[in-house]
Amino acid sequence: MSFVIYPAIDIVNGKCVRLHQGDYDLEKIYSEDPISQALQFASEGAEWIHVVDLDAARTGNPENREIISHIAAALPIPIQTGGGVRSIDSAKALYDSGVERVVIGTAAVENPRLIEDLTRLGHRVALGLDGRNGIVATRGWKDNTNLRVTQMAKQFEESGVDAVIVTEIERDGTLLGPDTAGLEDVVASTDLEIIASGGVGTLNDINTLLDLEADGRKLGGVIIGKSLYEKRIDLSSALQACQESPQEKL
Repeated sequence: MSFVIYPAIDIVNGKCVRLHQGDYDLEKIYSEDPISQALQFASEGAEWIHVVDLDAARTGNPENREIISHIAAALPIPIQTGGGVRSIDSAKALYDSGVERVVIGTAAVENPRLIEDLTRLGHRVALGLDGRNGIVATRGWKDNTNLRVTQMAKQFEESGVDAVIVTEIERDGTLLGPDTAGLEDVVASTDLEIIASGGVGTLNDINTLLDLEADGRKLGGVIIGKSLYEKRIDLSSALQACQESPQEKL
C-alpha cells in the first residue's frame, strides 16, 4: 500500500481558504484562483487533490460546484471532493462534473444508506469522519453527536468505501502536529484504509505518520493544507519522503 499525500483546496465564496479549527470567522484567503492552485500542486507531483466546498458543508447547497468542475477538467490527476454531499443527486452531480471520489461526512450519520447506495452504483466514496477528541461532529463541524469515530469507521467496513478520512478538528489548521494517538485508535479499529487530516505542520509530522502503525496496519495517506500555504512544508520534499519510506516497498 502506498502512502498518498493529498494537498487540500478548501473553497469559500470561490476562493481558496483555510480555517482554524473549523471556525469560519477565522478564515484566511490564500488564493483567489483555486484552479491555478490545483494546477500548481499537480505540477509539483501530487497524485490526488482533496477539494472541500466549505460553503456547501455549512449550508448543504452546492455553492462552488462550477469551480470544482473546472478544477476536475483542468487537472491531469484525480480529485476527491466533499462538503454538503447529502443526497444521491448531489453526489452524482459531482461525479458528472469529473470528481473521481466523493467524500460523505454528515450524511454518513444522518443517512448512512447513502454510502451503500452510491458504492452499489459503482461510484467511489470516502467516508469523512470529523471529530473532537474522538467524537464525530457534523454540518461543517457545527453539530456534535454522541458517536465515536472508531465506532463509525467500524460500522462502514462492509459498505464498499475506498477509505476513511479522519480529521481531528481541534488540530485542524493549527500546525501543531497530528493526533497520533487518535489515529492509532482508528487504524486499530477497522480494516478500512485511513487517511489522516488535521494538524500537520512540518515534514517531521509526515514522517511520523509514515511510521504510525497499529495492529500491523499503517495509514493510507494524509491531507495537508495550511502547512503548504504557509510554506512550512515543501510538497516536493514531502512526496520524496513518501517515496523513500519503507512503507512504499510493502
